[in-house]
Amino acid sequence: MDAFILLGSFAALMLLGMPVAYAMGLASLIGALWIEIPIGAIMISIASGVNKFSLLAIPFFVLAGAIMAEGGMSRRLVALAGVLVGFVRGGLSLVNILASTFFGAISGSSMADTASVGTVLIPEMEKRGYPRDFATAVTVSGSVQAILIPPSHNAVIYSLAAGGGVSIASLFLAGVLPGLLLGTTLAVMCLVIARKRNFPAERRIPIREALKIVVDALWGLMTMFIILGGILSGVFTATESAAVAVIWAFFVTMFIYRDYKWSELPKLMHRVVKTLAIVMILIGFAAAFGYMMTLMQIPQRITEAMTSFSDNRYVILLMINVLLLALGTLMDMAPLILIMTPILLPVVTHIGVDPVHFGMIMMVNLGMGLITPPVGGVLFVGSAIAKLPIERVTKALYPFFIALLFVLALVTYVPAISLWLPGVALK
Repeated sequence: MDAFILLGSFAALMLLGMPVAYAMGLASLIGALWIEIPIGAIMISIASGVNKFSLLAIPFFVLAGAIMAEGGMSRRLVALAGVLVGFVRGGLSLVNILASTFFGAISGSSMADTASVGTVLIPEMEKRGYPRDFATAVTVSGSVQAILIPPSHNAVIYSLAAGGGVSIASLFLAGVLPGLLLGTTLAVMCLVIARKRNFPAERRIPIREALKIVVDALWGLMTMFIILGGILSGVFTATESAAVAVIWAFFVTMFIYRDYKWSELPKLMHRVVKTLAIVMILIGFAAAFGYMMTLMQIPQRITEAMTSFSDNRYVILLMINVLLLALGTLMDMAPLILIMTPILLPVVTHIGVDPVHFGMIMMVNLGMGLITPPVGGVLFVGSAIAKLPIERVTKALYPFFIALLFVLALVTYVPAISLWLPGVALK
Protein backbone atom coordinates (compact mmCIF):
# COMPACT_ATOMS: atom_id res chain seq x y z
CA MET A 1 0.00 0.00 0.00
CA ASP A 2 2.88 2.40 0.80
CA ALA A 3 4.32 2.01 -2.69
CA PHE A 4 0.89 2.46 -4.25
CA ILE A 5 0.39 5.77 -2.39
CA LEU A 6 3.79 7.14 -3.46
CA LEU A 7 3.80 5.97 -7.08
CA GLY A 8 0.06 6.41 -7.54
CA SER A 9 0.09 10.01 -6.34
CA PHE A 10 3.07 10.72 -8.62
CA ALA A 11 1.26 9.21 -11.63
CA ALA A 12 -1.97 11.07 -10.79
CA LEU A 13 -0.19 14.42 -10.51
CA MET A 14 1.56 13.78 -13.84
CA LEU A 15 -1.77 12.97 -15.50
CA LEU A 16 -3.14 16.26 -14.17
CA GLY A 17 -0.40 18.05 -16.09
CA MET A 18 1.90 18.97 -13.20
CA PRO A 19 5.61 19.31 -14.16
CA VAL A 20 7.64 16.18 -13.35
CA ALA A 21 9.82 17.86 -10.72
CA TYR A 22 6.89 19.23 -8.72
CA ALA A 23 4.97 15.95 -9.09
CA MET A 24 7.93 14.11 -7.50
CA GLY A 25 8.22 16.65 -4.70
CA LEU A 26 4.52 16.63 -3.85
CA ALA A 27 4.30 12.83 -4.11
CA SER A 28 7.20 12.60 -1.65
CA LEU A 29 5.30 14.80 0.82
CA ILE A 30 2.16 12.69 0.40
CA GLY A 31 4.19 9.52 0.97
CA ALA A 32 5.83 11.02 4.06
CA LEU A 33 2.47 11.96 5.56
CA TRP A 34 1.14 8.46 4.79
CA ILE A 35 3.93 6.61 6.62
CA GLU A 36 4.07 9.34 9.29
CA ILE A 37 7.66 10.52 9.05
CA PRO A 38 8.60 14.17 9.78
CA ILE A 39 8.26 16.58 6.84
CA GLY A 40 11.67 17.91 7.90
CA ALA A 41 13.22 14.64 6.70
CA ILE A 42 11.96 15.40 3.17
CA MET A 43 13.44 18.89 3.33
CA ILE A 44 16.80 17.52 4.46
CA SER A 45 16.84 14.95 1.63
CA ILE A 46 16.11 17.70 -0.92
CA ALA A 47 18.96 19.83 0.42
CA SER A 48 21.31 16.84 0.54
CA GLY A 49 20.40 15.94 -3.03
CA VAL A 50 21.76 19.19 -4.45
CA ASN A 51 24.60 19.67 -1.95
CA LYS A 52 27.15 17.59 -3.88
CA PHE A 53 30.47 18.80 -5.29
CA SER A 54 30.16 16.58 -8.38
CA LEU A 55 27.00 18.44 -9.40
CA LEU A 56 29.12 21.51 -10.20
CA ALA A 57 30.16 19.68 -13.38
CA ILE A 58 26.66 20.17 -14.82
CA PRO A 59 26.54 24.01 -14.84
CA PHE A 60 30.12 24.20 -16.12
CA PHE A 61 29.49 21.75 -18.98
CA VAL A 62 26.19 23.43 -19.88
CA LEU A 63 27.87 26.85 -19.93
CA ALA A 64 30.84 25.66 -22.00
CA GLY A 65 28.50 24.01 -24.50
CA ALA A 66 26.28 27.11 -24.73
CA ILE A 67 29.25 29.41 -25.35
CA MET A 68 30.63 27.19 -28.12
CA ALA A 69 27.17 26.57 -29.63
CA GLU A 70 26.39 30.26 -30.00
CA GLY A 71 29.94 31.34 -30.81
CA GLY A 72 30.21 29.92 -34.34
CA MET A 73 31.50 26.46 -33.45
CA SER A 74 28.72 24.55 -35.22
CA ARG A 75 29.47 26.18 -38.58
CA ARG A 76 33.16 25.30 -38.27
CA LEU A 77 32.45 21.71 -37.25
CA VAL A 78 30.14 21.27 -40.24
CA ALA A 79 32.92 22.57 -42.50
CA LEU A 80 35.43 20.17 -40.90
CA ALA A 81 33.06 17.22 -41.35
CA GLY A 82 32.64 18.28 -44.99
CA VAL A 83 36.39 18.04 -45.51
CA LEU A 84 36.48 14.51 -44.08
CA VAL A 85 33.39 12.83 -45.58
CA GLY A 86 31.51 15.25 -47.82
CA PHE A 87 32.92 13.95 -51.12
CA VAL A 88 31.16 10.53 -51.07
CA ARG A 89 27.63 9.88 -52.39
CA GLY A 90 25.18 11.13 -49.79
CA GLY A 91 28.12 12.90 -48.21
CA LEU A 92 26.08 15.73 -46.73
CA SER A 93 24.16 13.23 -44.57
CA LEU A 94 27.50 11.86 -43.35
CA VAL A 95 28.64 15.42 -42.68
CA ASN A 96 25.54 15.82 -40.52
CA ILE A 97 26.33 12.67 -38.49
CA LEU A 98 30.02 13.54 -38.07
CA ALA A 99 29.28 17.15 -37.14
CA SER A 100 26.96 15.81 -34.41
CA THR A 101 29.81 13.59 -33.18
CA PHE A 102 32.13 16.57 -32.92
CA PHE A 103 29.55 18.90 -31.44
CA GLY A 104 28.34 16.29 -28.95
CA ALA A 105 31.90 16.01 -27.66
CA ILE A 106 31.70 19.70 -26.79
CA SER A 107 28.11 20.37 -25.75
CA GLY A 108 27.02 17.08 -24.15
CA SER A 109 23.44 17.99 -25.07
CA SER A 110 21.27 16.43 -27.78
CA MET A 111 18.97 19.44 -27.93
CA ALA A 112 21.88 21.86 -28.36
CA ASP A 113 23.31 19.53 -31.00
CA THR A 114 20.06 19.42 -32.98
CA ALA A 115 19.53 23.17 -32.73
CA SER A 116 23.08 24.06 -33.78
CA VAL A 117 23.77 21.46 -36.47
CA GLY A 118 20.17 21.40 -37.74
CA THR A 119 20.01 25.15 -38.26
CA VAL A 120 23.04 24.93 -40.54
CA LEU A 121 22.51 21.61 -42.31
CA ILE A 122 18.77 20.99 -42.72
CA PRO A 123 18.30 23.95 -45.14
CA GLU A 124 21.62 23.12 -46.87
CA MET A 125 20.67 19.46 -47.37
CA GLU A 126 17.29 20.44 -48.80
CA LYS A 127 19.01 22.87 -51.19
CA ARG A 128 21.26 20.03 -52.44
CA GLY A 129 18.34 17.72 -53.22
CA TYR A 130 17.75 15.82 -49.97
CA PRO A 131 14.12 15.56 -48.74
CA ARG A 132 13.58 17.86 -45.77
CA ASP A 133 12.10 15.09 -43.63
CA PHE A 134 15.14 12.87 -44.30
CA ALA A 135 17.51 15.74 -43.41
CA THR A 136 15.61 16.28 -40.15
CA ALA A 137 15.63 12.56 -39.32
CA VAL A 138 19.41 12.40 -39.83
CA THR A 139 19.90 15.45 -37.62
CA VAL A 140 17.79 14.30 -34.66
CA SER A 141 19.02 10.68 -34.72
CA GLY A 142 22.66 11.82 -34.98
CA SER A 143 22.22 14.09 -31.97
CA VAL A 144 21.65 11.05 -29.71
CA GLN A 145 25.44 10.66 -29.80
CA ALA A 146 25.72 13.72 -27.54
CA ILE A 147 24.32 11.85 -24.55
CA LEU A 148 26.91 9.09 -24.92
CA ILE A 149 30.11 10.85 -26.00
CA PRO A 150 31.69 12.81 -23.12
CA PRO A 151 31.02 15.28 -21.62
CA SER A 152 27.45 14.01 -21.18
CA HIS A 153 25.37 15.88 -18.60
CA ASN A 154 23.19 12.81 -18.24
CA ALA A 155 26.20 10.69 -17.24
CA VAL A 156 26.72 13.08 -14.30
CA ILE A 157 23.05 12.76 -13.38
CA TYR A 158 23.26 8.95 -13.56
CA SER A 159 26.32 8.97 -11.28
CA LEU A 160 24.35 11.05 -8.79
CA ALA A 161 21.25 8.83 -9.06
CA ALA A 162 23.43 5.75 -8.49
CA GLY A 163 24.41 7.18 -5.10
CA GLY A 164 27.74 8.63 -6.19
CA GLY A 165 29.35 5.19 -6.24
CA VAL A 166 29.83 5.21 -10.03
CA SER A 167 32.78 7.32 -11.20
CA ILE A 168 31.93 10.12 -13.65
CA ALA A 169 35.29 9.56 -15.34
CA SER A 170 34.41 5.88 -15.89
CA LEU A 171 31.04 6.84 -17.35
CA PHE A 172 32.63 9.41 -19.66
CA LEU A 173 35.08 6.85 -21.01
CA ALA A 174 32.40 4.15 -21.19
CA GLY A 175 30.37 6.36 -23.52
CA VAL A 176 33.11 6.79 -26.14
CA LEU A 177 32.80 3.44 -27.96
CA PRO A 178 28.96 3.24 -27.80
CA GLY A 179 28.81 6.80 -29.12
CA LEU A 180 31.17 6.02 -32.00
CA LEU A 181 29.31 2.76 -32.68
CA LEU A 182 26.06 4.70 -32.91
CA GLY A 183 27.58 7.28 -35.27
CA THR A 184 29.07 4.55 -37.48
CA THR A 185 25.79 2.62 -37.63
CA LEU A 186 23.85 5.75 -38.60
CA ALA A 187 26.48 6.60 -41.22
CA VAL A 188 26.14 3.14 -42.80
CA MET A 189 22.36 3.58 -42.83
CA CYS A 190 22.79 6.96 -44.56
CA LEU A 191 25.11 5.42 -47.18
CA VAL A 192 22.59 2.67 -47.97
CA ILE A 193 19.74 5.19 -48.30
CA ALA A 194 21.93 7.55 -50.37
CA ARG A 195 22.75 4.79 -52.87
CA LYS A 196 19.12 3.74 -53.05
CA ARG A 197 17.81 7.29 -53.60
CA ASN A 198 20.78 8.48 -55.65
CA PHE A 199 21.69 11.41 -53.40
CA PRO A 200 24.52 13.67 -54.65
CA ALA A 201 28.17 13.79 -53.61
CA GLU A 202 29.83 17.10 -52.72
CA ARG A 203 32.94 18.55 -54.31
CA ARG A 204 36.37 17.64 -52.99
CA ILE A 205 37.80 20.58 -51.06
CA PRO A 206 41.28 21.71 -52.21
CA ILE A 207 44.10 20.92 -49.77
CA ARG A 208 44.92 24.55 -48.93
CA GLU A 209 41.28 25.35 -48.16
CA ALA A 210 40.89 22.10 -46.22
CA LEU A 211 43.91 22.85 -44.02
CA LYS A 212 42.49 26.26 -43.17
CA ILE A 213 39.14 24.68 -42.20
CA VAL A 214 40.85 22.04 -40.04
CA VAL A 215 42.98 24.58 -38.17
CA ASP A 216 39.97 26.83 -37.62
CA ALA A 217 37.90 23.98 -36.15
CA LEU A 218 40.71 22.58 -33.98
CA TRP A 219 40.48 25.53 -31.59
CA GLY A 220 36.99 24.43 -30.60
CA LEU A 221 37.77 20.72 -30.66
CA MET A 222 40.52 21.34 -28.10
CA THR A 223 37.69 21.61 -25.55
CA MET A 224 37.13 17.85 -25.93
CA PHE A 225 40.84 17.10 -25.46
CA ILE A 226 41.00 19.35 -22.39
CA ILE A 227 38.11 17.49 -20.76
CA LEU A 228 39.22 13.92 -21.51
CA GLY A 229 42.96 14.61 -21.35
CA GLY A 230 42.67 16.34 -17.99
CA ILE A 231 40.66 13.48 -16.50
CA LEU A 232 42.83 10.67 -17.91
CA SER A 233 46.09 12.33 -16.90
CA GLY A 234 44.83 12.86 -13.36
CA VAL A 235 45.40 16.62 -13.59
CA PHE A 236 41.66 17.39 -13.23
CA THR A 237 38.62 15.77 -11.73
CA ALA A 238 35.56 15.74 -14.01
CA THR A 239 34.25 18.86 -12.25
CA GLU A 240 37.55 20.71 -12.51
CA SER A 241 37.89 19.81 -16.19
CA ALA A 242 34.43 21.28 -16.78
CA ALA A 243 35.51 24.57 -15.19
CA VAL A 244 38.67 24.67 -17.33
CA ALA A 245 36.54 23.89 -20.40
CA VAL A 246 34.41 26.98 -19.69
CA ILE A 247 37.51 29.19 -19.57
CA TRP A 248 38.84 27.69 -22.82
CA ALA A 249 35.43 27.95 -24.57
CA PHE A 250 35.17 31.61 -23.52
CA PHE A 251 38.70 32.36 -24.74
CA VAL A 252 38.20 30.66 -28.12
CA THR A 253 34.76 32.21 -28.72
CA MET A 254 35.55 35.78 -27.70
CA PHE A 255 39.22 36.12 -28.69
CA ILE A 256 39.87 33.58 -31.50
CA TYR A 257 36.59 33.24 -33.42
CA ARG A 258 35.17 36.62 -32.36
CA ASP A 259 31.77 35.87 -33.94
CA TYR A 260 29.89 36.54 -30.71
CA LYS A 261 29.10 39.98 -29.33
CA TRP A 262 30.04 40.85 -25.76
CA SER A 263 26.61 42.46 -25.34
CA GLU A 264 24.99 39.03 -25.91
CA LEU A 265 26.78 37.35 -22.98
CA PRO A 266 24.29 38.44 -20.27
CA LYS A 267 21.42 36.93 -22.29
CA LEU A 268 23.38 33.70 -22.71
CA MET A 269 24.07 33.54 -18.96
CA HIS A 270 20.39 34.14 -18.26
CA ARG A 271 19.36 31.23 -20.50
CA VAL A 272 21.94 28.93 -18.89
CA VAL A 273 20.83 29.86 -15.36
CA LYS A 274 17.17 29.21 -16.26
CA THR A 275 18.08 25.78 -17.60
CA LEU A 276 20.17 24.95 -14.54
CA ALA A 277 17.45 26.10 -12.13
CA ILE A 278 15.06 23.57 -13.69
CA VAL A 279 17.69 20.80 -13.51
CA MET A 280 18.62 21.49 -9.88
CA ILE A 281 14.98 21.60 -8.75
CA LEU A 282 14.47 18.28 -10.50
CA ILE A 283 17.53 16.74 -8.82
CA GLY A 284 16.50 17.97 -5.37
CA PHE A 285 12.94 16.63 -5.59
CA ALA A 286 14.19 13.38 -7.15
CA ALA A 287 16.46 12.91 -4.13
CA ALA A 288 13.42 13.17 -1.85
CA PHE A 289 11.47 10.77 -4.06
CA GLY A 290 14.36 8.29 -4.00
CA TYR A 291 14.57 8.62 -0.21
CA MET A 292 10.89 7.71 0.11
CA MET A 293 11.29 4.74 -2.26
CA THR A 294 14.16 3.47 -0.11
CA LEU A 295 12.11 3.79 3.09
CA MET A 296 9.25 1.90 1.45
CA GLN A 297 11.67 -0.78 0.12
CA ILE A 298 10.37 -0.37 -3.44
CA PRO A 299 13.71 -1.24 -5.15
CA GLN A 300 14.01 -4.45 -3.14
CA ARG A 301 10.43 -5.47 -4.01
CA ILE A 302 11.02 -4.86 -7.72
CA THR A 303 14.27 -6.85 -7.59
CA GLU A 304 12.45 -9.78 -5.97
CA ALA A 305 9.60 -9.56 -8.51
CA MET A 306 11.89 -9.53 -11.54
CA THR A 307 14.23 -12.26 -10.32
CA SER A 308 11.24 -14.45 -9.36
CA PHE A 309 9.98 -14.13 -12.95
CA SER A 310 13.35 -15.20 -14.37
CA ASP A 311 16.92 -15.53 -13.14
CA ASN A 312 18.33 -15.32 -16.68
CA ARG A 313 20.42 -12.16 -17.10
CA TYR A 314 19.51 -11.75 -20.78
CA VAL A 315 15.78 -12.06 -20.15
CA ILE A 316 15.88 -9.53 -17.30
CA LEU A 317 17.89 -7.07 -19.41
CA LEU A 318 15.36 -7.49 -22.22
CA MET A 319 12.52 -6.74 -19.78
CA ILE A 320 14.34 -3.65 -18.53
CA ASN A 321 14.99 -2.45 -22.08
CA VAL A 322 11.32 -2.80 -23.03
CA LEU A 323 10.30 -0.95 -19.84
CA LEU A 324 12.76 1.91 -20.44
CA LEU A 325 11.83 2.21 -24.12
CA ALA A 326 8.16 2.50 -23.15
CA LEU A 327 8.81 5.02 -20.37
CA GLY A 328 11.13 7.03 -22.64
CA THR A 329 8.21 7.80 -24.92
CA LEU A 330 6.27 9.31 -22.00
CA MET A 331 8.85 11.22 -19.93
CA ASP A 332 12.01 13.25 -20.42
CA MET A 333 15.41 11.68 -19.96
CA ALA A 334 16.76 13.36 -16.80
CA PRO A 335 13.69 12.61 -14.62
CA LEU A 336 13.68 9.00 -15.79
CA ILE A 337 17.35 8.56 -14.90
CA LEU A 338 16.72 10.00 -11.45
CA ILE A 339 13.59 7.90 -10.86
CA MET A 340 14.53 4.58 -12.45
CA THR A 341 18.21 4.27 -11.50
CA PRO A 342 17.54 3.69 -7.76
CA ILE A 343 14.84 1.17 -8.73
CA LEU A 344 16.67 -0.79 -11.44
CA LEU A 345 20.30 -0.61 -10.29
CA PRO A 346 19.76 -3.14 -7.45
CA VAL A 347 18.12 -5.47 -9.99
CA VAL A 348 21.01 -5.40 -12.46
CA THR A 349 23.73 -5.59 -9.82
CA HIS A 350 21.93 -8.63 -8.38
CA ILE A 351 22.31 -10.41 -11.74
CA GLY A 352 25.96 -9.34 -12.10
CA VAL A 353 25.71 -6.36 -14.48
CA ASP A 354 28.35 -3.66 -13.90
CA PRO A 355 26.80 -0.28 -12.90
CA VAL A 356 28.89 1.52 -15.54
CA HIS A 357 27.63 -0.88 -18.22
CA PHE A 358 24.05 -0.36 -17.04
CA GLY A 359 24.55 3.40 -17.28
CA MET A 360 25.30 3.04 -20.99
CA ILE A 361 22.25 0.79 -21.48
CA MET A 362 20.10 3.51 -19.91
CA MET A 363 21.70 6.26 -22.01
CA VAL A 364 21.04 4.52 -25.34
CA ASN A 365 17.55 3.50 -24.25
CA LEU A 366 16.41 6.88 -23.02
CA GLY A 367 18.25 8.62 -25.86
CA MET A 368 15.79 6.91 -28.20
CA GLY A 369 13.02 8.44 -26.10
CA LEU A 370 14.32 11.91 -26.97
CA ILE A 371 13.42 11.35 -30.62
CA THR A 372 10.20 9.37 -30.06
CA PRO A 373 6.71 10.88 -29.85
CA PRO A 374 4.68 11.96 -27.95
CA VAL A 375 7.17 13.80 -25.68
CA GLY A 376 10.50 13.52 -27.54
CA GLY A 377 12.09 16.91 -26.87
CA VAL A 378 14.78 16.56 -29.55
CA LEU A 379 12.16 15.46 -32.08
CA PHE A 380 10.18 18.64 -31.35
CA VAL A 381 13.26 20.83 -31.77
CA GLY A 382 14.17 19.21 -35.10
CA SER A 383 10.61 19.48 -36.39
CA ALA A 384 10.44 23.14 -35.37
CA ILE A 385 13.71 23.94 -37.18
CA ALA A 386 12.55 22.11 -40.33
CA LYS A 387 8.99 23.48 -40.02
CA LEU A 388 7.56 20.00 -40.51
CA PRO A 389 4.79 18.13 -38.67
CA ILE A 390 5.95 15.63 -36.03
CA GLU A 391 4.20 12.77 -37.87
CA ARG A 392 6.20 13.32 -41.07
CA VAL A 393 9.55 13.41 -39.28
CA THR A 394 8.64 10.33 -37.22
CA LYS A 395 7.85 8.40 -40.41
CA ALA A 396 11.26 9.38 -41.85
CA LEU A 397 12.89 8.15 -38.62
CA TYR A 398 11.76 4.51 -39.00
CA PRO A 399 15.03 3.26 -40.59
CA PHE A 400 17.05 5.12 -37.96
CA PHE A 401 15.05 3.51 -35.14
CA ILE A 402 16.16 0.14 -36.53
CA ALA A 403 19.80 1.31 -36.40
CA LEU A 404 19.34 2.55 -32.82
CA LEU A 405 17.77 -0.73 -31.71
CA PHE A 406 20.71 -2.60 -33.24
CA VAL A 407 23.14 -0.43 -31.24
CA LEU A 408 21.05 -0.89 -28.08
CA ALA A 409 21.20 -4.68 -28.48
CA LEU A 410 24.99 -4.61 -28.91
CA VAL A 411 25.55 -2.27 -25.96
CA THR A 412 23.23 -4.38 -23.79
CA TYR A 413 24.63 -7.82 -24.56
CA VAL A 414 28.29 -7.02 -25.28
CA PRO A 415 29.55 -5.38 -22.04
CA ALA A 416 33.07 -4.91 -23.44
CA ILE A 417 31.80 -2.09 -25.71
CA SER A 418 31.17 -0.02 -22.57
CA LEU A 419 33.74 -1.44 -20.15
CA TRP A 420 36.88 -1.97 -22.22
CA LEU A 421 38.05 1.66 -22.43
CA PRO A 422 37.50 2.51 -18.72
CA GLY A 423 39.25 -0.74 -17.82
CA VAL A 424 42.30 0.15 -19.93
CA ALA A 425 42.51 3.89 -19.23
CA LEU A 426 41.69 3.96 -15.52
CA LYS A 427 43.83 1.09 -14.28
